[in-house]
Amino acid sequence: MIHPDTLLFPASSPARLALPLFSGKVAAGFPSPADDYIEKTLDLNELLVQKPAATFFVRAEGESMLGAGIHPNDILVVDRSIEPVSGKIVICALNGELTVKRLVRDDGQWLLQSENPNYPNIPLAEELEMVIWGVVTNVIHAL
Repeated sequence: MIHPDTLLFPASSPARLALPLFSGKVAAGFPSPADDYIEKTLDLNELLVQKPAATFFVRAEGESMLGAGIHPNDILVVDRSIEPVSGKIVICALNGELTVKRLVRDDGQWLLQSENPNYPNIPLAEELEMVIWGVVTNVIHAL
């Protein structure tokens, strides 16, 4: 589900902000002091937004997509230029209400799949009005 008070924010082309990217990986066990140098810089706009004119941000609400790593209040990066094929996580208007789900084709039936067993999947039938707005490419959430 998309937060009802959310505004859809189109991606803009802000000034480049290059931050240091360290070449070594971060150890999740014991630290490695030998990897203390910067390989290059990284601009998060380049990393998260491939096509600015086709990209927008939206805030998530609810817990139906926890299994996909989407938590309440996360910011979703959505690209309208990516083809919504089976297996992709999509933002869609379902009977006029925005939702985020995984688009799946199962046994010839299209459905919007939740990533939490406490929430039902939504089989897509002709009587449902459904428009896919874009494919989620990244999720941003605070720890």
